[in-house]
Amino acid sequence: MQFSSGLLENAVNEFAKLPGIGKKTALRLVLHLLKTEQDKVEHFGEAIVKMRQEIKFCQKCFNVSDTDLCSICSNPLRKQQLICVVENLRDVIAIESTQQFSGTYHILGGIISPLDGIGPDQLNIEALVQRIKNDQPDEVIFALNPNIQGDTTIYYIQKKLQSLPVKVTTIARGIAFGGELEYADEMTLARSITNRLPVENYVNNR
Repeated sequence: MQFSSGLLENAVNEFAKLPGIGKKTALRLVLHLLKTEQDKVEHFGEAIVKMRQEIKFCQKCFNVSDTDLCSICSNPLRKQQLICVVENLRDVIAIESTQQFSGTYHILGGIISPLDGIGPDQLNIEALVQRIKNDQPDEVIFALNPNIQGDTTIYYIQKKLQSLPVKVTTIARGIAFGGELEYADEMTLARSITNRLPVENYVNNR
């Protein structure tokens, strides 16, 4: 792809670094910005920079937030005694879109995957255990992707929670083994949340 402008080429190369964006799509985006009024482009750029500089992570659940506590953890209408454990922010968004869950979340920041060099110490597992000890929730729901890595993570955390007086469940497997939450349709995910199972039943039947 040949460019008559180095500035244009640099912009296209930067957009092409985004996931799912190829050079042709990046070029279309850049050309669109070229046709857009300058103040709107400046506003777009400022929003991205401000987001990157000022966004925080919730001190309680590790969700992205504008303040120390995210809007979910600080919402008095949410069931604070119900914690849904997920891998990442995309899973929170997927579950929230079902409008079937009224509790709070805990984002692990990944799942245990030795082949990828990800161990328990690199995840927000100890923070979850400490949170459960401090807040004493009624129930912890595991909503991790139904694959080997997700199951390994559930098994590891469940062992650490055995001595704590908390009900531990996992979402029903309406989601196919090997699938990912963010790609599940809202109805399937909603049913999985509603029909969650005691985690010891799930682990013992694996």
